[in-house]
Amino acid sequence: MDNKSPIDVRIIVEGASDVESVSKAMQNVALGAEYHITISSIIPTTSSEIAKRAVKGADLVLIATDVDGPGRELADKFQKFLKDEVGHVERMKFPFGHDVEYIDPSIIRDEIKNAIIRAGLTSITNISRIRKLEDKIVDLKEKLSNIYDENDVLQSENQELSVKSRELLEVNEELTEELALFKEKSENIEHKYDKVNKEIEKIRTKPLFELFYLEDLWKEVFDEELEDEDQIYFATNQFRPDKIIVGQGCVGAVSKEKAIEWLKIVRTALIFYDSKEDNSEDNSNKDSGYQHIWES
Repeated sequence: MDNKSPIDVRIIVEGASDVESVSKAMQNVALGAEYHITISSIIPTTSSEIAKRAVKGADLVLIATDVDGPGRELADKFQKFLKDEVGHVERMKFPFGHDVEYIDPSIIRDEIKNAIIRAGLTSITNISRIRKLEDKIVDLKEKLSNIYDENDVLQSENQELSVKSRELLEVNEELTEELALFKEKSENIEHKYDKVNKEIEKIRTKPLFELFYLEDLWKEVFDEELEDEDQIYFATNQFRPDKIIVGQGCVGAVSKEKAIEWLKIVRTALIFYDSKEDNSEDNSNKDSGYQHIWES
């Protein structure tokens, strides 16, 4: 794990009872170790202004309200009001409200994790945006260079025309006006370039992943069908490899090569485990076997 500050996640709920339920669900959950995040606060409010003040500076805000009815309307209002105030706003899709105290804490815990994963995968779409911005920067740099060249040429021509007769004075004035326009365009392009460059620097500070469908990648690498995704999830959760995310039927990595490298490691470990399992007298507890092979 690097030394960067953990991702600041805050959760908005409708009432105080929801705070207790969410807090109970997140007990003994090591989100920092799994995702390098921290849930800094759980905010009970239906006020957009209070929510805005409470989530200021957050990287990710999760909105936990009823799926339908007033809860859904409230969530839509929060999303519109907070989308420009924080890094990302994500909806948690599970029933809250009057029956929240009877919900299994594991359901709440899983939905929080799923919402965090959805938010992370959404950030992957920024890759194409960065590439487009980089292409625009290259184009703007080229145009800016051309304008500077044209500007230099026009200045030279302006000096030459200044010594000519009065007949050329009108031409000289027209070129001077044109030069002023080019200077204005140059300043506008420089301003846009600075703005785009700042946006790119912000985006570059965020981790970028490529996303691959687990079954398709497994078939491509090993020429066989993936029979049990849970084994891959289990192995990944045990090892917690750096810059590898597996879930929701997908594997996220900084490159396709890194994703394939991890799948090969997992497959080798599973083959080794199956070989040991065939010689074992007691194979009734499969999960215990997994735990032994990953820890050994």
